[in-house]
Amino acid sequence: MKLFKKILIGLVIVIILAIIAGYLYVRHLATKGIPDYNRDVKLQHMKETVTVYRDPFAVPHVYGKNEEDLYRAVGYVMAQDRLWQMDLMRRVTTGRLSEIFGKDLVNTDLLMRALRITDKSKLILSKTDKTILILLEAFADGVNQYIDKNKNKLPPEFSILGYVPEKWEVIHSVNLVGYMAWDLTVPWASEVLLYQLAQKVEPDKFKEMIPNISIHETSIFPDFSLPASKTSEPDLQACLLEETQKLADLGLVVFNGSNNWAVSGKKSVTGKPVLANDMHLGLFAPGIWYQMHQVVESDGKETLNVTGVVLPGQPFVVAGHNHFIAWGMTNVMLDDMDFYLEKINPANPDQYRFNGEWHHMEIRNETIKIRGGNPVQKELKFTHRGPIVSQFKGIKEKAISMRWMGNEYSNELRSVYLLNRAKNWEDFRNAVKTFTAISQNIVYADVDGNIGLQICAGIPIREGNGISMAPGETDQYDWKGIVPFEELPYSFNPEKGHVSSANNKSVNDDYPYYISHWFYVPDRINRIREMLAKVKQLSIDDFKRMHGDFKSKHVERFLADIIIILKESADLNEDEREALARLSTWNGVLSKESTAATIFEHMYMVMVKNLVKDELGETLYRRYLGDKTLIRNLMVNTWKNKDTQCKWCDDINTEKKETFNDWIRTSFKETIRLLQAKLGSNPDKWQWGKIHKLILGHPLGRIKLLDTLFKFNRGPFEVGGSFHTVCPYSYSFRNPFVSDYGASHRHIYSTANWDESQTVIPTGTSGIPASPFYCDQTKLYLENKYHSDFFSKPLVVKNAKFKMVISGE
Repeated sequence: MKLFKKILIGLVIVIILAIIAGYLYVRHLATKGIPDYNRDVKLQHMKETVTVYRDPFAVPHVYGKNEEDLYRAVGYVMAQDRLWQMDLMRRVTTGRLSEIFGKDLVNTDLLMRALRITDKSKLILSKTDKTILILLEAFADGVNQYIDKNKNKLPPEFSILGYVPEKWEVIHSVNLVGYMAWDLTVPWASEVLLYQLAQKVEPDKFKEMIPNISIHETSIFPDFSLPASKTSEPDLQACLLEETQKLADLGLVVFNGSNNWAVSGKKSVTGKPVLANDMHLGLFAPGIWYQMHQVVESDGKETLNVTGVVLPGQPFVVAGHNHFIAWGMTNVMLDDMDFYLEKINPANPDQYRFNGEWHHMEIRNETIKIRGGNPVQKELKFTHRGPIVSQFKGIKEKAISMRWMGNEYSNELRSVYLLNRAKNWEDFRNAVKTFTAISQNIVYADVDGNIGLQICAGIPIREGNGISMAPGETDQYDWKGIVPFEELPYSFNPEKGHVSSANNKSVNDDYPYYISHWFYVPDRINRIREMLAKVKQLSIDDFKRMHGDFKSKHVERFLADIIIILKESADLNEDEREALARLSTWNGVLSKESTAATIFEHMYMVMVKNLVKDELGETLYRRYLGDKTLIRNLMVNTWKNKDTQCKWCDDINTEKKETFNDWIRTSFKETIRLLQAKLGSNPDKWQWGKIHKLILGHPLGRIKLLDTLFKFNRGPFEVGGSFHTVCPYSYSFRNPFVSDYGASHRHIYSTANWDESQTVIPTGTSGIPASPFYCDQTKLYLENKYHSDFFSKPLVVKNAKFKMVISGE
């Protein structure tokens, strides 16, 4: 017994020691990459010293005496906080995710290689001003010196996945242009789905599924026009694809929408313009943006002073302000991709027919390395238009090629470099004229009292409406160029005193060039303009309230008719009458406390299901749920025709011919049964925030054990709003009601006094989960609060929590 007791005690001690050792090891992995922000650093190639002040949120304010030193320091500082995120995006653009994640990412890697992002980057570098190249080289040098000095202090993801970062190269920064261009493209998924829908449903029903832009009542530039004829519109077809879902699963598909607006001095309490921007991207950790302030000052003179958000991996401020101007962005929703059905030579599968002759395809053999497995060999084929993309959907009987604006020459790095230094509207427009692969509506305000808004996009000049899969045997449907910058819509100092955009229709129908079918239904822009018009002179606090607004024009679009129909229904039971009473007294604000919001959002989902699932079947219906734009446009089209015969309202599985009113009543009753089963019989407990939640997920946080050990993820957090509110905590219809995207930042810039500007991001400065600055802005963000974005040096220094001096070795 004594021996057994000793053995037992010994085992307990061993287990305790093992637990302690395991805890210490995990703690070491989690924290070893956290930098000391007060530790001075010596770097090679420095000409003079750079001082880095960090505010209470560790946002860096970098002060250099020359630009080369500044950007070397920017590279070093950014690597301190976001090195693994930078490496991950580098791997996306070069098709090398399988090396760290395994065989499931092979086809995703092949797809990214088919986009030839690196080829485009080489073209950009060959045409980029030497000054910019020198600064990009300095940035890369700063990143690499951080890696060299901290090989044993890297972020935990490198240790967990068992690799070390490679040398950072200039081309990796340029590749991020291609990454963002791909992420912003719209047709890749939507046109595939349209093709599948066209094969399944009757032509008259399919017609209502196509976005009808003519009934979108609000455009960004209602007064802009050009004297030209419209393009023709051939019959609709489309094609393929979906490998990007795996990028979304990793938190690497970021874009969904945005808001921006600016008011002139006559609409501002300060008498000077105020500008707001919130780009709606994927909400994950670390966040997509890195807040940073960059200054070059020598002998008391500033030659650069710019602040805002930077995309990790490149050095320039993407959206922000300098001493003279402020700017912010929203996606144009451009149709920047076309598909072509190629005719292949029966005698030679590597040739395609074009203008009466057989042409050889370009063949690329790709070797993809796989974590835990042997490399695989894959083949890519290209026509003069672009890659053959059929293979990514297993389509063997057809060869479909893709032309994409992301492969055309553009120079967004030049644009942001010049934006950082622009002093007026002319400088601004000169800067953004090369911003063509990443199509944006860029809002503008300056210290001289001017406001403006400019479409910056490479709009293809082509026959047809752009959403067709065109025959590829001739050059008839090839692009004939892009719309000249001088003919792109813009607005400068409009009489109404404000400009705004929210991914809605760009211009009225008389604009001579086809831009897109994929604009958002104009609910957000209508609410923004309603709020802008309501207040005679707006303050920064008014802008904050607008950023946090949960009142929905989408609800207004549908709710009144729903209430009328339900009140006329004689067969509602007591529970249904109670739910109807809540809808009837609802103000359309989707607060997290609202029970009516829960009823409405669930009912919208049920209405969509009852509208289309009987015709589409389970598989195609699940795919359809992935395209919110198509769904919203079908709902708008259905509502527009509610007083006529509703083509989609009939349930084909019943003998009865259901009407629009039948569809509404059936969906409402089903919604109440669903909520009772899900949330209980007491409707007081059906609060929207109880089921509508935000999780800030990390790519490795999907593995539960890793998340438990390293706390990669944050949340869930109860949130209000929805995909249709100005403050958008949106969710996928495939996974309701978990919010997966929203405002990736909120900025409010006061041209009257830059120090009064306000900012917040959903996460924090650091990408290291154990850092206190990983998600330290999350609480502010959720409460629609901000922190100061100080610009003048005295206030920066006064509010600094950390200080680091970088000097030469």
